[in-house]
Amino acid sequence: MSESGVNKVVLAYSGGLDTSVILQWLRETYHCEIVTFTADIGQGEEVEPARAKAEAAGIQEIYIEDMREEFARDYVFPMFRANAIYEGEYLLGTSIARPLIAKRLIEICNETGADAISHGATGKGNDQVRFELGAYALKPDVKVIAPWREWDLLSRKKLMAYAEKHGIEVDFKKGKKSPYSMDANLLHISYEGDILEDPWAEPDESMWRWSVSPENAPNEASYVELTYVKGDITAIDGKAMSPASVMEYLNELGGANGIGRDDIVENRYVGMKSRGCYETPAGTIMLKAHRAMESLTLDREAAHLKDELMPRYAEMVYNGYWWSPERQMLQAAIDQTQAVVNGVVRLKLYKGNVIVAGRKSDSNSLFDESIATFEDDAGAYDQKDAEGFIKLNALRLRVAARHGNVK
Repeated sequence: MSESGVNKVVLAYSGGLDTSVILQWLRETYHCEIVTFTADIGQGEEVEPARAKAEAAGIQEIYIEDMREEFARDYVFPMFRANAIYEGEYLLGTSIARPLIAKRLIEICNETGADAISHGATGKGNDQVRFELGAYALKPDVKVIAPWREWDLLSRKKLMAYAEKHGIEVDFKKGKKSPYSMDANLLHISYEGDILEDPWAEPDESMWRWSVSPENAPNEASYVELTYVKGDITAIDGKAMSPASVMEYLNELGGANGIGRDDIVENRYVGMKSRGCYETPAGTIMLKAHRAMESLTLDREAAHLKDELMPRYAEMVYNGYWWSPERQMLQAAIDQTQAVVNGVVRLKLYKGNVIVAGRKSDSNSLFDESIATFEDDAGAYDQKDAEGFIKLNALRLRVAARHGNVK
């Protein structure tokens, strides 16, 4: 056992500047063995180069895994069954990736006999909370090492100097480097920092990576049909697709039609307000389509109760409580409602807009044309019944008015 009490640590490793410095810093500070873990969750960049960097650094145990399907199937899709959206705008793209990474860090920790995990999240953000709440929920006694809360390398200049001192190779991409801090996965790409730190400043058009501007989107609308089975999309335009394939397809289609951009000032769990911009083409389409499918198939009171619970559910995901008993309890209730959410939604995508063009469910539609019609309903609904219904519901209002209690 090393003097630090840490023998082996599993590091969430991207191969970039921060985690390359963290790798060396862990050795220098904790004198421990290091296992690296790199996950492909659809960030759109090659993850395999991280292997060569880890090998060059002398790492013996290297985990590089394609987790796109698990991410979409077990995290994103369950969240969209809840129609989750934080503070009315944020589709939780970064938030929902963290419990998956935390889970795999702990699994690797158990597989390799490590006694600690480490991550590169800063001490100002939400991700440190999400990673660590997940880790402690799954392995209560694990040690978590968060370098940004321990070291004095609190600027890019200091990180670069440390890298140079220790011979750490840093990749410099050709061309202009993005000034923004970005995070990407199958669900979204986020942008923070630089001019976005001024909430009055409009983002440069060149910032956006996944979508064209609505002004430059095609003048002809795109139509798409999404097939739902138990609340999840299983096919697009009649073609069966896996969850990750669904998201990849909708990201491309939505981005081409200028869909999914958002500019938000949000309330971080750690207490500060933060301005960020997001591109979530697939998620924007999925939320609209799912609500359309539920509008046809879900009972009124079940739908209304879901809407009441949704902000709490979204807050749990945002704050890092994916593995909490309360989120799991809500998920069970939500999933029970989805048994009837089956059918097809047709959408029209046009210049940043997602428009419902039709919805149908052969087996679970609660829409009864014979009742809803403005034409003769042949006695399906007795309109005289409404009088008693109204008077009963008005009784308390009439009593209050008689006593002068209504102003």
